Amino acid sequence: MDAIFTHENADFDALAALLGAKKVYPNALAILPRQLNRNARDFCALYRDALPFVHPDDLPRQHFREVLIVDSQGTPSARGVTPKTRIHLVDHHPLARELKNGSTFLGGETGATTTLFVEQIREKELPLSPLEATLLLLGIYEDTGSLAYSTTTSRDARAVAFLLERGASLSVVSDFLRQPLTPAQHKLYHQLIERVRTIEIAGHAIALATARAGTYVEEVSTLAHQLRELYDPAALFLLVQMDDHIQLVARSNRGEIDVALIAEAFGGGGHDKAAAAFIRGMSLRQAKAKLLKLLKQTVQPSVTVRQLMSFGVHTLEPSATVAQAAEAMNRYGHEGFPVVRRGKLVGVLMRREIDRAVRHKLLNTPIENLMRKPASVSPEDSVEKLRAVMMSADLGQVPVVARGQIIGIVTRTDLIKSWSAARPARAQEMSARLEKWLPPQLLALLREASQTARELGYSLYLVGGFVRDLLLNQPTLDLDLVVEGDAITLARTLAKKYGGRVHAHTRFGTAKWIVQEMKEGKENKTRARASPLAPLSALDFSTARTEFYAHPSALPEVETSSIKQDLSRRDFTINTLAICLDPERYGQLLDPFGGAEDLQRGMVRVLHNLSFVEDPTRILRAARFEQRFGFRIEPRTAQLIGDALGMFDRVSGERIRHELILIFQESDPERVLARADELGALRAIFPPLEFTEWHARKFHAARDVAERPIPLTYLGLLAYPFVPATAEEFCRRLRLPNAEVETIRQTLALRDRVAAPLAAPALAPSTIYRLLVGYLDAALEIFAIATDDARIRDRVELFRTRLRAVAPELTGDDLKQMGIQPGPKYRTILARLRDARLDGKITTRAEEVGLVSELAGQ
Repeated sequence: MDAIFTHENADFDALAALLGAKKVYPNALAILPRQLNRNARDFCALYRDALPFVHPDDLPRQHFREVLIVDSQGTPSARGVTPKTRIHLVDHHPLARELKNGSTFLGGETGATTTLFVEQIREKELPLSPLEATLLLLGIYEDTGSLAYSTTTSRDARAVAFLLERGASLSVVSDFLRQPLTPAQHKLYHQLIERVRTIEIAGHAIALATARAGTYVEEVSTLAHQLRELYDPAALFLLVQMDDHIQLVARSNRGEIDVALIAEAFGGGGHDKAAAAFIRGMSLRQAKAKLLKLLKQTVQPSVTVRQLMSFGVHTLEPSATVAQAAEAMNRYGHEGFPVVRRGKLVGVLMRREIDRAVRHKLLNTPIENLMRKPASVSPEDSVEKLRAVMMSADLGQVPVVARGQIIGIVTRTDLIKSWSAARPARAQEMSARLEKWLPPQLLALLREASQTARELGYSLYLVGGFVRDLLLNQPTLDLDLVVEGDAITLARTLAKKYGGRVHAHTRFGTAKWIVQEMKEGKENKTRARASPLAPLSALDFSTARTEFYAHPSALPEVETSSIKQDLSRRDFTINTLAICLDPERYGQLLDPFGGAEDLQRGMVRVLHNLSFVEDPTRILRAARFEQRFGFRIEPRTAQLIGDALGMFDRVSGERIRHELILIFQESDPERVLARADELGALRAIFPPLEFTEWHARKFHAARDVAERPIPLTYLGLLAYPFVPATAEEFCRRLRLPNAEVETIRQTLALRDRVAAPLAAPALAPSTIYRLLVGYLDAALEIFAIATDDARIRDRVELFRTRLRAVAPELTGDDLKQMGIQPGPKYRTILARLRDARLDGKITTRAEEVGLVSELAGQ
């Protein structure tokens, strides 16, 4: 690297990044800009001799082959920079230009550019003086508002901690970040305060102020910082008339307000959070009018209550008693309930009122005596409005009302999660993934279904395993569709509109839409077309629901709920992802429990501390997902597994058998079972049960025999080491059907009674036949896989493929015609004929007749 540049009017982040880059590239020239902000200029004036910077006038006459631009994405017009110079950019804002001529870019992920260099200094273990550490700390603190701005990341905080360990002075940082205003700045600051106005655009509170200054006032950006801290708007715009131009300074705290777009429209520039422009040829009034027009055109809607709320809500009647309200709160885990009379919101009841009434034993008191005055928001209200309602009404749960009817609830937890929801909903990415992996006709059908759902007032989501596998780039067509509404009504509406049949289960709110032939919509007449579901042939819909467990390990009780509650009932975070299919939110990824991050980290994390207690079969699922994806079970989850192993005693054999069958369907079931054994799950299910290296070898051998062995083969191998009595207990524990129990009995009988004689050195085919005849083929297959004796295995294979089919040509009727009296002798003669055939002593019908004559004469 030959030289390092930054932007003009450099702030501390630019100056500190210049220093950080010099530490990383010690042979490069760190070139100061000609213009620095006042506080940065004062710092340089005080400490310049101790800093490795070069003034642009002192540059040597040379051409730079490679230069580094820090805290900026512009190309410097400086001595030595030519069209052939390779440009390398380091900036904490996302890349906003096309890279050419071998240029590179690093950044876009931190609150300050300086952080990127501090990380390299720490990694390379480069020395830092206290002064250097202090300047680097100034850079991070200025651009992150001392770690208080919403753009701050954990990486910035770790960099700050590192610099403090290296002797950075917080008192020096405080002095330079809190410099007093100049008299000109002070006068302008008061003008701006008097003229600041707050307007709401797309749900955002935007502060706008205009002022006139007789002469040039430096660093209006400093005033912008102070005004932003004073008013805390979503964005701030200052228009200041100075001499022959107007200076625009813009700051934003929201991703939906890109101030760089605004500044560029005035001939300026910057990035999405900070930008500026010098405006000429326009009056202050004209500039303000243009600014307002641009804001209305470019500002994106803020996060609304609709994006945070849960549809469907449990309510109470005013006449309900304290005892009934307390029972509902315990059942649903809610901290409060809307109180509704004839569909209208009349109050809100909070847990603390109920708890207080219970302590005073007012169990029969109507809740209308305790409820608070009603407070609500609409689905289109902004997060700012929601926050204000929560604070003014002191409510943790706020009802959502539309057209006079309560349609949902939004909670303090939803609001907290919206902080992290500032992450992109990845709608564009999810849409592209759906386009890539789903057949076009199926994708079109999903869009039709979502449109129909919206017409019914519902929301439709793809959820669970499909979304997980989509993010892992290994999706299947096993779609799990959840309806925030009535799944059965939606399926029947689709069938009426497009054809097909519906199988519904009212108790669980599920419906299967079986499509045989679909009609075009009425607007396209009735031209029939082939079903886009082939080879699926059906779509499964389920109503968003929540579950309750009457006691640990019980089957859940189910009630209608919202998509968020539906996701919260699932087992692991990686299975709690959903993609919204609503037309207005198509492709939006719902990730309320951090499932996408756990996917990236390769982590299986349980959702709730009591999850394994409520359903211990999730322990087997944890092992299955861990081994399928090559993930690891998160340490706390592993601990919870250990704590819940004793709960397997309460789980029915049918449910355990179902989970084992799912494991058998994995590509490497032995890995899953080995992990389940390591976790203690197999012994918890059935104490003698274990999974050894022998089992792993035999499971693999089973797949050499059949590509997809039936579950009974694997069950037989699990039971093979048991003595018969233990095997009987094992079968009873899993509640195996009688036919499967008999197969396992015969398998062990083959091991105990047949294996030894079958292993003899020289056996006639007829002897092999007599040893194995009468045993079920499934038992023979398991026995052949389980034995370690190759001779036995070959003889079982010989019996199954050839010997078993050998039979004499003569029948009982033939013996009767030959004058032999019917009786038990027939069986003996036919058996002798078969043995002779098996051993090759006879091969023709004539030889059979001769042998019968010989036997009859004896």
